[in-house]
Amino acid sequence: MESKITSKTKVLLLNTPHNPLGKVFNREELESIADVCIRHNLVCISDEVYEWLVFPPNHHIKIASLPGMWSRTLTIGSAGKTFSVTGWKLGWTIGPANLIQAMQLHQQNTVYTCPTPLQVINTFQLQYQFPLLYEAVARSLEIELPLLNTHESYFNEMCALIEPKGRNMVKKLNEIGMIAVRPTGGYFLVADISKLHVPSNELDKNDSLSYDVKFNNWMMQNKGVSAIPMSVFYSTSNQHLGSKYLRFCFFKVSLFLPHFLYISVYIYPM
Repeated sequence: MESKITSKTKVLLLNTPHNPLGKVFNREELESIADVCIRHNLVCISDEVYEWLVFPPNHHIKIASLPGMWSRTLTIGSAGKTFSVTGWKLGWTIGPANLIQAMQLHQQNTVYTCPTPLQVINTFQLQYQFPLLYEAVARSLEIELPLLNTHESYFNEMCALIEPKGRNMVKKLNEIGMIAVRPTGGYFLVADISKLHVPSNELDKNDSLSYDVKFNNWMMQNKGVSAIPMSVFYSTSNQHLGSKYLRFCFFKVSLFLPHFLYISVYIYPM
């Protein structure tokens, strides 16, 4: 990573828990990244939208909490990811005043505003008859944070619910010949499909498409299962690096496991 830094580099982008890999960076790794930021005087933009979905014994650590990092870090959160309501297009950034002010100026001249009802539903009827909808995101956080590490905690319940689904999907994908990476956070995982074989006459004939796209199209059309081809996460010149991998979501996997068993009947190891 450090070898890619030049005199023009101003920002380091960090994502933990990582999407699509489900990787949670540990303290030692974050300290190494922080050291790079400090020595090269970089601002760190840390995408931590899945911070509440970290599976034991792993722990989420904010890089901004490490020595020398608060003054140079913008930490991004998401209401949609935090409360599993991804239609709520509302997020937040935490950081020092000078960096936040620069962000405010940028937002003022681009998106301008956020969906007000999700921040404050300021009508008499909703405020008094439906108080839980008033200041939806702020109120939700105020209610939930004191419950952390109790049996009533929504965040703890979500981790306990989702983690076994991830283990289950890894098991099923491995059984049919994929090589799945077990995630330590979030609700996505990546699987290597290079050892599977689909007859070429059943795949898309468009040579401009990478193998992961063709495989996913075939799987979606013939087996009723859809993933995200990993090549889409790469620049055009580097798409070949992701052509053997798919990203799967296991948020609702218990409903779809029979489909993976169905796939296994028709996909054979190479």
